[in-house]
Amino acid sequence: MENIISNLNEINQRISAACKNSNRNLSDVRLLLATKTVPPERIKIALETGTTLIAENKVQELKEKYEALKNIPHTNHFIGHLQTNKIKDILKCDVVCIQSLDRIELAQKLHQSLLQKNKTIDVLIQVNTSDEASKFGITPSQTISFIQQVAAFHTLKIKGLMTIGLFSTEEQKVRPCFQLLRRLKEEIATLEIPNVEMKELSMGMSGDLEIAIEEGATIIRVGTAVFGKRATPDSYYWNENN
Repeated sequence: MENIISNLNEINQRISAACKNSNRNLSDVRLLLATKTVPPERIKIALETGTTLIAENKVQELKEKYEALKNIPHTNHFIGHLQTNKIKDILKCDVVCIQSLDRIELAQKLHQSLLQKNKTIDVLIQVNTSDEASKFGITPSQTISFIQQVAAFHTLKIKGLMTIGLFSTEEQKVRPCFQLLRRLKEEIATLEIPNVEMKELSMGMSGDLEIAIEEGATIIRVGTAVFGKRATPDSYYWNENN
């Protein structure tokens, strides 16, 4: 318990310092806790400190933890690769934002499911800024045309962009991924596409959050730096067959 609270304090201090150094308002950057593989009792400790934005990568984990967490005030995002046959499960678990929309088939089926329920949902468009075959996301060159297509589905409220970026300790390799996402956001905003609001940039994790904040991140995704290392490698969460 003490470790989670002290880790959270440390991350929040880093976010605060990064905002100050970048002349940004602290209120413009939100901490999202990536809770993959973390049991509900550990998530509860974090939620009780007042950090209420959490996200899962796997629908099965979301379903398993939903009942245990539903009475504790929090907001659920989904940040993993979403298969179309799992859409109903996502909607049952009070997910308010899907950060990983990257296929027109997924947009169409989400729209159909939401129409039936007379609901809407926020979405971020996932962009593969590192040009790695191992990562999901729309290519940067296709992002604008993809957004124009998705914007036609009025149940999907496009709120911004998300990227995983390059896993590297070298700043000169990481920063261009975030710069690319920011430039895309700025370009899309000038187009004033109906049903599109370029409000959010979800990018940056514990190892590179300062760079991400400097480049305009509004959501920072942190998991292991708060909850501890996972037994499962990150590559597991990019595999759509799991």
